[in-house]
Amino acid sequence: AGSKLREVFDKINNLLSGKPVQTEGQMVSVTQHPQGLEFVCYKLAEKFVRHGEGEVSFHHDSAFPIAVVLSGIWELHPRVGDIFLAHLHKKCPYSVPFYPARKEGTSMEEYQRILGYEVHDSKVEEQDHFLKRMSGMIRLYAAIIQLRWPYGNKQGAHPHGLSYGWRWLAQMLNLEPLADVTAMLLLDFLEVCGNALMKQYGVQFWKTMFFIQKSYIPRIEAVTSSGQMGCLSRLKNFVQKCLQAEEIPLPKGVLTPSFWRT
Repeated sequence: AGSKLREVFDKINNLLSGKPVQTEGQMVSVTQHPQGLEFVCYKLAEKFVRHGEGEVSFHHDSAFPIAVVLSGIWELHPRVGDIFLAHLHKKCPYSVPFYPARKEGTSMEEYQRILGYEVHDSKVEEQDHFLKRMSGMIRLYAAIIQLRWPYGNKQGAHPHGLSYGWRWLAQMLNLEPLADVTAMLLLDFLEVCGNALMKQYGVQFWKTMFFIQKSYIPRIEAVTSSGQMGCLSRLKNFVQKCLQAEEIPLPKGVLTPSFWRT
């Protein structure tokens, strides 16, 4: 509910503003320790990224309520946004976007960690689980860049707005595609913020969609084996439908004005 989201936002904002906040039966304040504020910014940013790789990966709609709170906090407390990006880029290098190359002397296990895989006791997580987590983080990022906290003053620009999404898309299309990963990330990104990018960039956006259909999808196909075609097929269908309709559908779970009255 919108009212619940406001409660969450106010509590986080009060904590970061140095006001005492009640949690688990006790009052806490960042002023109680010289590094209190820095610690809270760090843990809060880390938690937002965890929401991306956890909650959003399983419930795509949850990207929007989480993102709108983070967007508002980022506007008032830029440090949280900076640390959030650092956590996000480390956990999901594709959010830069960047495909890290393996350097000489780097063990396979360490390299897999750099690529974003979870490695426990030399066991690497399964590909499906890895893709799900990356998908959740990209969806959260794509929601953040288009949302503003509705009760802010709206005087300044969005601290990390749609221009960053436009840049992400352009940089992504300049990278050599990877099997599995590239098709999934492009689809996630376009499903969540394609509508907002279309409204903002118009003709330029549609030129990019044509480029994806004519040039980039064939390049993804060239590196994709027959067993990995699922996500690529969904991306192809999505791009084709959008180009035919000359419209990008609104993402599922988008927060409507009526949501804030709940």
